Amino acid sequence: MIDESVLLESRTLRASALARVEVLDRVKTLSLLPDGLHVTTAMVATYFGVTVEAVRQLKARHRQELTANGMITLRGSDLAEFKRDILSRYPGSYPQPRSSLTLFPRRAVLNIAMLLRDSEVARRVRTYLLDVEQASRVELGGPALDDRIDRRIAHVLGKTVVPMFNALIETSGEHQRELVVMRDGVGRIEQRLRTHHARLRRLEQRRP
Repeated sequence: MIDESVLLESRTLRASALARVEVLDRVKTLSLLPDGLHVTTAMVATYFGVTVEAVRQLKARHRQELTANGMITLRGSDLAEFKRDILSRYPGSYPQPRSSLTLFPRRAVLNIAMLLRDSEVARRVRTYLLDVEQASRVELGGPALDDRIDRRIAHVLGKTVVPMFNALIETSGEHQRELVVMRDGVGRIEQRLRTHHARLRRLEQRRP
């Protein structure tokens, strides 16, 4: 099985695991706001045992990815409506903001777990995710996560990187030789990955 740290580097790999939000509560109970759907930045920090500033910095670096997974920042009328809704039903339960409030659904919290380096809880979530993936693979006979990584890398190399080198070689002058060497090296890596994938498929087919 691949190391849990690989999740830190691959957005594609993180996306493939985002449906498993139940992992969060299996590692540590995640307390939600009274709406039962969201947590605040401070609550995320508490869950992972890090500072609020660490979460804010992570949010700034990965805003696009986290937003795609449900993170929202309420301001103005949206914030006022949220405050009225929560305070009317749960007096005293609302964390008072200054001028905005960032909310994270479980999916975004799981996304953070796959991005946060300096947190033992986040590391345990990543390890648990890969354990669940491996168990599912054994039960269902499907491809392993690392096998899917090999295929994705081979696809990217074959469909984007090699054609890019070809285009550069056609337009380059003095660096043409170096580019040819680099392209050939990438081609060999792609071929090894494809060979590795084919070998894994043959081994899978031989299993009773």
